[in-house]
Amino acid sequence: MNKELWEKCVEFHGHECPGLAIGFKVSEAAKEKMGLSFSKDEEIVCITENDACGVDAVQVITGCSIGKGNLIYKDAGKMAFSFFNRKNGDALRIVLKSWNRTGDRQKDMEYMLDASCDELFDFKKPNFHVPEKARLFNNITCEVCGESTAEHRIRIMDGKKVCIDCFKEYSRGF
Repeated sequence: MNKELWEKCVEFHGHECPGLAIGFKVSEAAKEKMGLSFSKDEEIVCITENDACGVDAVQVITGCSIGKGNLIYKDAGKMAFSFFNRKNGDALRIVLKSWNRTGDRQKDMEYMLDASCDELFDFKKPNFHVPEKARLFNNITCEVCGESTAEHRIRIMDGKKVCIDCFKEYSRGF
């Protein structure tokens, strides 16, 4: 294990924990199985199906980030990460296997860090394609609150262009 890289992840995240260890091992697995290196732009894409601690390690190790548009959050509640290499078309979905947690965070974290990637994860082909590169959108001013929002998030309500916060969903009450 690269202790210097682990410490870098801990510094970014703020503390050691089993979740961060999962993201650390996921990133190691992606690098090993796909030959990945740090993504300087959008050549590597990660779609995370959770918003847990491990995502911080993925950012530090792979260079995928929401700001660059190559870390995409797909809210599925699964400890699953799909990696795509735009240069060669490789794709890999890494899913945490079920495991018996001890209830001791330190022991669980040590287990994660010491176990082999093949012991921890199932490796599959993603069931979706690599997303398009990040786009820059024009900003539109919401006609209710006056705040600027990206054009792809604007809704029309009562003939006005409104942001998602001001948009009132139609509800039938059930």
